[in-house]
Amino acid sequence: MLTTQFVPGSPCWIELDSPNIDVTERFYGGLFGWEFQEQVPEYAFCQIGGRTVAGIGALMGEAVTSAWIPYFQVRECEATTRAIELAGGAVLMPPVDLEPQGEMAQFDDPAGARFAIWRPAGIPGVELVNEPGSLAWIELHVPDTTAIRGFYESVFGWRFEDVPMGDTTYALISPAGCAPGADPSVGGVTPLGLGDRPHWLAYFAVSDCDATVAGCRELGGTVHAPAEDVKGVGRMALLVDPHDARFAVVSGSP
Repeated sequence: MLTTQFVPGSPCWIELDSPNIDVTERFYGGLFGWEFQEQVPEYAFCQIGGRTVAGIGALMGEAVTSAWIPYFQVRECEATTRAIELAGGAVLMPPVDLEPQGEMAQFDDPAGARFAIWRPAGIPGVELVNEPGSLAWIELHVPDTTAIRGFYESVFGWRFEDVPMGDTTYALISPAGCAPGADPSVGGVTPLGLGDRPHWLAYFAVSDCDATVAGCRELGGTVHAPAEDVKGVGRMALLVDPHDARFAVVSGSP
């Protein structure tokens, strides 16, 4: 499960690139009860009870679409960037030093799914997970779930465990170096839906999935997949914000 005890290769941050931060803050503030703390112009921390759960920044470039982007912790940005390029990834933003907070870079994996890396200094990552309004899971959607494993294994040292799920196989992601006795899985890999582009999907925990779906509609978002019960997981729905950034919500465990 996700934790704030980060190790190299684990998800440590989630960030939304938005073409209109004011509109985005109204939507997510209404949906999750987030408060926003501006850090620099056009970048804000999203918080619950004073604890940071995500970041929102300005969308850069007309060709880039609004999306939730996961960040993975690394020891060195430069070395990891070289490893990503050697493994077939594409550099979207080379390493940027944001001292005293840390250093980041952004990429596309070989399938075209966007992600970022974070070398922490003053800010290790988000301060709350698995609670209503915070990140609960991340999921990679790609055409070939087997081929992509070699990339993430070589870059982050991830381990994958196949879990049968209906007519397909779902792969659980575990970073190396998880605490003994802890549930090591932090995300999954699943086949890409028809007509979709490769992407990482962020799941946010909520206390009431159906109420969140209704709130999404009221706040100007849309419902891509209505709420349904998933055995052993909870009640889930797939939503889209006013700028077409897709995300999921999950509550409980049926």
